Amino acid sequence: MKSSCAEANQLAFARTDMAFGELALRRKGYGILQTVSRADSHPSRRAFLGATGAVAATGLTAGCESPAPKPNRPPSPASTPQQVSATGRHQAGVTLPQPAQPNLLAVVADLGDAVAVGPLLAELGQAVHTCTAGTDPRLLGLPPGDLTVTIGVGPRLVRRADPSLPGAADLPRFSRERIAPQARGGDLLLQICASDPLLLPVVAAALLEQAGQRIRERWRQSGRRGPNIPVAKDISAPRNLLGFIDGIVGPHTAAEHQRHLWLTGPAPVAGGTIAVVRRMELDLPRFTALSVAEQEAVFGRRRATGAPLSGGTAAWDPNLGAKTPDGRYLVPADAHVRRANPNVVGVGLMLRRSYSTDEPTPGLLFISFQNDLRTFTNTLARMDDSDALLRFTTTTAGATFLILPGFDQQHPLGAKMFPRSR
Repeated sequence: MKSSCAEANQLAFARTDMAFGELALRRKGYGILQTVSRADSHPSRRAFLGATGAVAATGLTAGCESPAPKPNRPPSPASTPQQVSATGRHQAGVTLPQPAQPNLLAVVADLGDAVAVGPLLAELGQAVHTCTAGTDPRLLGLPPGDLTVTIGVGPRLVRRADPSLPGAADLPRFSRERIAPQARGGDLLLQICASDPLLLPVVAAALLEQAGQRIRERWRQSGRRGPNIPVAKDISAPRNLLGFIDGIVGPHTAAEHQRHLWLTGPAPVAGGTIAVVRRMELDLPRFTALSVAEQEAVFGRRRATGAPLSGGTAAWDPNLGAKTPDGRYLVPADAHVRRANPNVVGVGLMLRRSYSTDEPTPGLLFISFQNDLRTFTNTLARMDDSDALLRFTTTTAGATFLILPGFDQQHPLGAKMFPRSR
């Protein structure tokens, strides 16, 4: 009897939880039934039972005594994001954490001609270490959580160290650009990422204060990523402002990172990578005016699932040769997935990150990481020719940076390229 009572009670509370979740969701304006945890539900269980006693009574009248009422439990606090170490062979903020944090602030700055690069980078690396460890008083008491800071140097500084090093080449100009001189190029990139958006300006202020008069800020841009959508096992990607899943194709495994992402030499840059940063305005009204089928033709993927128009799942490579019975390509000739396909371009893979922006206008902050700048430039050159997606974009800022190798307390940031005396 006791066993049957317990089972009945468990069934009753399960039904109650389902109804309770539905009520909470309907109060929030949702029209479908979803599961919500007790910690996320705002009405108390007692209030809910008062309103839906018939539901609760269904499982509590099978010859069982109702248990004594239990006091309401306060909601459990949100879990704190796991701390990410700033030290190691590679800088954090590229492949770690995974998935990437939802908030980013990129700051691009210039150095004075007489500034000693080595000491500045060493100081910035130390400031990054104290900020991410939570020991820097300039954090104003904010817990660092999963904060990462990734630092890169521009082509001018790379050429100062050694013109033959990767990262010494400037980013070429492309069509559909409207870039003011202040927003083209730069000597220093500070990429700050965190789950807590409050950290971004606080950490940026700390790093700029550390640098002092030695640097002059050019421009900055904040952005955010939407919720991650599973694409394949251990692979997820967010949607962009155009409604499509962004960043499906890229190096995902450690072997792919080694092949396409990290620089293996020369020694001063081993463990680093090349970043391209571009801020783009999006013509949302014109894109929104298209039908869903027309939008999918621009990308070459289904908007809802991310699957290529040639079939399969989002993780499948598009079949660029697949045609309809009347001879038309399933993936249009000017679709983004065709024009930017690395196999067609003949380049390696990029680790791509896109962050949605709303200031100064709705758009994207695009960041790609690769171990050869030509991976990006050759791809964009082919897209420039006839990529349907580019018709809805205007680039307003652009630069490339050598993301320095990782560092630790014994090996300061940038020490192999820029000795402390320089």
